[in-house]
Amino acid sequence: MQGVAGEGILIAAGGRAILLQLANPAIGHGVADHSHFALRPLDRLNGTLSYVYAIVFGDAHLAATVAQRVNQAHGPVHSTGTTPEYNAFTPELQLWVAATLYESATYLHGLLYGPLDDETADDVYREYSRLGTSLQVPPDLWPADRAAFRRYWNEQLTLLTTDDATRAVAHDLLHSRTAPLWYRAALPLARLMTAGLLPSHVRVLFDLPWSARHQRRFDLVLGGIRLTYPRLPRALRHWPKNHYLRVLHASAPAPVV
Repeated sequence: MQGVAGEGILIAAGGRAILLQLANPAIGHGVADHSHFALRPLDRLNGTLSYVYAIVFGDAHLAATVAQRVNQAHGPVHSTGTTPEYNAFTPELQLWVAATLYESATYLHGLLYGPLDDETADDVYREYSRLGTSLQVPPDLWPADRAAFRRYWNEQLTLLTTDDATRAVAHDLLHSRTAPLWYRAALPLARLMTAGLLPSHVRVLFDLPWSARHQRRFDLVLGGIRLTYPRLPRALRHWPKNHYLRVLHASAPAPVV
């Protein structure tokens, strides 16, 4: 598992995961109404990576500390009287968020490294389930195995939709004018990777341009990553994970003994 989730390149699938989350109407409207992450994309990135690395790689104390921080951040995020209603603590919505993180990471990993053997894939699946069950997702709500997850995933894909509000959030995220200069310089590549990794019908939902030329560019970039990234030293490939864990350990309160 740690050889999969620790790969820094999987951050490149983050845009895919976020847009899939936004295409769930309840989540998309909740973000549009209550979140400013499109204006502060690095806050969202740091929060998500901190949570994933703490849950997957941290000890029990660190995982509990970061999960508590997430719950505190989610506390004010709810709406009533709107359609659909949104509450950040809703288990089914947290399940979808965790599912997009798992599926997006393993999808990109498979494109770069090829399919995992069944035993490793099952281990990865069990570990990623903790992204949901460490918050409000009951263990019996998380699909029992990879086959059940695939059925759940395919069903959810048919329910995704967007509107002007959620498309505006996605546009602001992919065309940020407030992020640091280095982040904005990387956005053309991020837009290409996000659109190329999305299911084609979700790409259409967000009005993301795609053509044979886009596909050729995406294939070229993906081929370059596939050729070079696996040959990098493990310490470099896992630097983001190690960096976030160092920061989290430094900021976490000492455990009560």
